[in-house]
Amino acid sequence: MTAPAHAPAARQPVRAATAAFVGTTIEWYDFYIYATAAALVFGKVFFPTADPFVSTMASFGTFAAGFLARPLGGVIFGHLGDRVGRKNALMATLVIMGLATVGIGLLPSYATAGLWAPALLLLLRLAQGLAVGGEWGGAVLMAGEHASQRRRTFAASFAQLGSPAGLILSLLAFRLLTTLDEADFVSWGWRVPFLISAVLLLVGYFIRIGVNESPDFAKVLERQERAEIPAKEVLRTAWRTVLLCMGVCTVAIGGIYFTNTFMLSYTTQTMGLSRTLILDCLFVVAIIQFFVQPLAAWLADAIGPTRVLIAAAFCSVLAPYPMFMLVSQGTPYSIIGGIAIVLVFMAAIYSAMAGYISSAFPTHVRYSGISLSYQLCGAVAGGMTPLVGTWLTYHYPGQWLPLAIFYSTLSAITLVSIWALAGHKRRLALDVAPAAA
Repeated sequence: MTAPAHAPAARQPVRAATAAFVGTTIEWYDFYIYATAAALVFGKVFFPTADPFVSTMASFGTFAAGFLARPLGGVIFGHLGDRVGRKNALMATLVIMGLATVGIGLLPSYATAGLWAPALLLLLRLAQGLAVGGEWGGAVLMAGEHASQRRRTFAASFAQLGSPAGLILSLLAFRLLTTLDEADFVSWGWRVPFLISAVLLLVGYFIRIGVNESPDFAKVLERQERAEIPAKEVLRTAWRTVLLCMGVCTVAIGGIYFTNTFMLSYTTQTMGLSRTLILDCLFVVAIIQFFVQPLAAWLADAIGPTRVLIAAAFCSVLAPYPMFMLVSQGTPYSIIGGIAIVLVFMAAIYSAMAGYISSAFPTHVRYSGISLSYQLCGAVAGGMTPLVGTWLTYHYPGQWLPLAIFYSTLSAITLVSIWALAGHKRRLALDVAPAAA
């Protein structure tokens, strides 16, 4: 699975960053098309009931199941990444994700296969969760560990850039399908974005195979510092670090699924706005996110990630209130402006946090450490956010204030955790990434 040396060492940082970006773009495309389909169509195809609320909750339940599998993926592929290499683990996650996504596109509906249809959907969603659980940490490390110390936050942000890029592609795929009538979309149209993943899988595989192993991991091999069971060592020696890193990730993970999954359902089903309008608005906001993230990462390397993260998290606590005021007006510009207010600060956190939490773990257990932190947070904040949002909408009809308070709570957890992790890292005195402390 590993290719021999491919390129001069001087070119490897660029290749590693590019491969991280392309690979995570494909993985997040696969993940986001599920989120979009869960909001728009899976309730009708796999969980048909007379009550749309029940169908939507069941659909979002399978969405949440993928997040529950992500910590296990983090443990499995973190172990491989810390024991046999970052690259081999990443090749495996890409293949698993691609095959699972294509499989979803081929599933029969509930009307055709009965309970087998949602059961197989759940199984393939769990496979997606396992793959993403191992992908994120490896991509961040392959990009960051090939870079110089002073540019690691910016380099690691290329893995993060795959999230808005994957979102843009997924929204574009579903936007092109809005030309279909509702019957055709529910019958076969939604399957097209999933089947396209077969082509993307091949592209990602051949790009990623041309990257050398991480230099930091090569040093671990040379010094014979590999942990016997990396996840066990992380939980035994660095459980406080894991909890703090989970807190740092909270609004970045929960926020993206609040704006791009829950808000898609909220605006179309609760507010009665058209699917085409909301997909167009989210597409524009995703483009804004794509450009904000590298700027935030560059600034984090320039003035220190702690300053950038604290400022962004503080603003994120306040942002949902003007967002809902604008979104409730229901015009394209107000929806774009409202969601953009929240997403700009969320994107700044998401971009800078990868290098920030990576520097909190020693190299020989870093893959496992950051994967566990990110994916455990994903299981809680990411998977539950659309469910909590839907529950609040049902129990507080016509009121957006409970939703805004919920988002502010996610942001406050992140703000406190950033401040606490900065002090924790100083106490640990990890001489890994000086700019990150």
